[in-house]
Amino acid sequence: MANGRHLVRDLGLLDSTMIVAGSMIGSGIFIVSADMSRQLGSPGWLLLAWAFTGLLTLAAALSYGELASMMPHAGGQYVYLREAYSPMWGFLYGWTLFLVIQTGTVAAVAVAFARFLGVLVPQWVGEDHFLINLGTAGPLSLSFSSAQLVAIGVIVLLTAANWKGIHQGKLIQNVLTFAKTAALVALIGLGLAVGRREGAALFQSDFWTPRGSSGVELGGLALAMVLGTAMVGSLFSSDAWNNITFTAGEVKNPKRNVPLSLAVGTGLVTVIYLLANVAYLAALPFSGVQEAPSDRVATAAMSVIFGEQATIIMAVAIMISTFGCANGLILAGARVYYAMALDGLFFQKAGALNKHGVPAWGLIFQAIWTCLLVLPRTFDPKTGVYGNLYSNLLDYVIFAVMLFYALTVIGLFILRYKRPEADRPYRAFGYPVVPALYVILALLIALDLLVAEKTRPNTVPGLIIVLTGVPVYLLWRRRNRTEPQA
Repeated sequence: MANGRHLVRDLGLLDSTMIVAGSMIGSGIFIVSADMSRQLGSPGWLLLAWAFTGLLTLAAALSYGELASMMPHAGGQYVYLREAYSPMWGFLYGWTLFLVIQTGTVAAVAVAFARFLGVLVPQWVGEDHFLINLGTAGPLSLSFSSAQLVAIGVIVLLTAANWKGIHQGKLIQNVLTFAKTAALVALIGLGLAVGRREGAALFQSDFWTPRGSSGVELGGLALAMVLGTAMVGSLFSSDAWNNITFTAGEVKNPKRNVPLSLAVGTGLVTVIYLLANVAYLAALPFSGVQEAPSDRVATAAMSVIFGEQATIIMAVAIMISTFGCANGLILAGARVYYAMALDGLFFQKAGALNKHGVPAWGLIFQAIWTCLLVLPRTFDPKTGVYGNLYSNLLDYVIFAVMLFYALTVIGLFILRYKRPEADRPYRAFGYPVVPALYVILALLIALDLLVAEKTRPNTVPGLIIVLTGVPVYLLWRRRNRTEPQA
């Protein structure tokens, strides 16, 4: 089991809410609106996409709340899928989480931290500051940069901090989440109070006229399709809200605090994200949002107020944000692998707790794989542009992530039928209408990702990543059956 040790219930409502909000807020809110605005071609529809994303996320969180109150155990969504369907479905989610979703996201935010550190010390840190450069091999670059070294350092440092106990991890999370929330509130306040000027997107006459990337006015099915693909950015920026369910075994009064933290955390971030975009549109013309250098919309908006100093101010804000996001993801992810190991579906050591009551080996396995994901860089010989393998992998699994969310909420209906007498201190808000609407809309977005020209090439590789878990699951089950019981 866990060598007689137990998970420590040290997370209160505030701590749980900080995990929800802190895991959601990374670097996306500062960047993705540029690409979304290019696709939608309308300030009004940009805000609508963020509002729709927020409502969708909140509907899912309110539905997950019932599952969390019913099964307040470590592992969260993995447990819900296991109980609603079968151990294999839980494993496929946990497998994809470990392979790409959690680890790939940690890699992405750690590299984002390094990139913005490079803004402060460009002579030392940068993706073009090679420590090793052996050229390229087909689509891969055989190089290692100082930015990658910093990203690996962040992963190792936060893993070590969380190894010392949940109390240490939550303190880091609380401080950084308060700091980055305050930074976003300041950005919103300054953008609305000081940044407003003639020609800003918020006041343009064709505020609600959506135009595609070609400039042609959109409507009907074409608009719905573009809205769905544009929301990939806002959905990814709003993801990881479910991470608090992974740590339910360490939450005080989890049947109350996990559902409440899901509602409060997602609601708070939804409002902040929407107001941040209002601030961008108040400070910049719409072309300034669409054409922000390197898609750094927040920096472009703040440059209206602070001039050249905005680059440094926003670099510091994004570093704080990404560091806190990485901490929340690292803290929570290990609890899923812990639950899987207790079921015999992950490395046995991941099911053991250290002297601090932490699944230390789960943290270590997660850190090793995340660091490995940081290493491979892609190279496009046609354009000469470098990329990151984890970015491709995350693009691939967005479709799968939406399917897992939909399946989990469908599991709410299944468990109402299978276990009608189970203790449910919290029942999903608006059941059955709100959960059913979420499932329908999530599946429609997944269908859009499957058929849209922009995203279709990513869906099949994503499904392949998920399906690689099937033979792994069968091998792990076979191994458990053949091993002698202790």
